[in-house]
Amino acid sequence: MIIGMGARRGIDSQEAIDAINNALAEVGRSIGDVEGLASAKLKENETGLHEAAKFFGLTITFIDHDELNNYDAPSASQAKRFGLRGVAEPAALALSEKKQLILRKKVYGRVTIAIAE
Repeated sequence: MIIGMGARRGIDSQEAIDAINNALAEVGRSIGDVEGLASAKLKENETGLHEAAKFFGLTITFIDHDELNNYDAPSASQAKRFGLRGVAEPAALALSEKKQLILRKKVYGRVTIAIAE
């Protein structure tokens, strides 16, 4: 399972940790089921995302925008202003095995989460 993440600029690690925990609770899964985190290259300087990955002992992969745009985002996204179809959903799909969303994009405060298998 891969967790795709989008975030507003300047989020802290606790916001990301809480969003991940809330999303996992919604799908009845635990952090042990998660293989990694994923986001867009434009988020690679977000300290809160890096710290959340470290907290959970997971790697976070920042995916090139051309790669993200290979995946349709079923939900509307504000990422269009950056030339992206989406962030959380395409990022989760890009690294997942089955390419199937089990949690469509959901906003938790200033963090957006999607989960794919």
